[in-house]
Amino acid sequence: MATDGIDMDGRVLRATSNDADGTVSDATTFRFEQDGDLIQARYEGGEIRQGFLVGLSDGEGLDFRYTHLTVEGETATGHSIDEIERLPDGRVRLHEEWSWDSKEGAGTSVLEEVDEETRA
Repeated sequence: MATDGIDMDGRVLRATSNDADGTVSDATTFRFEQDGDLIQARYEGGEIRQGFLVGLSDGEGLDFRYTHLTVEGETATGHSIDEIERLPDGRVRLHEEWSWDSKEGAGTSVLEEVDEETRA
């Protein structure tokens, strides 16, 4: 998946798929910021009350740690490695392999950039 060094700054993504051990859903919105190789995002929605991720980007992939608080009051932390795909319409899709640090479980998920009209 060629990316030409995709910058994630200002992009808004939502999950389109997630394994059963995960807590994000299509109601979870991720708002990315990037400064050089530093990548960060805030996320919320669905089962997630508030979440944060921070890590590194090389333009083709992301490597980050995440932490969040669920609407039920549970905190959770983990690690994710993401491959960035550029879609034909210019949006991006992230293919994630993640694992929990704070509990048992691992899986895969896909996040896809939303267009301006659906950003809520």
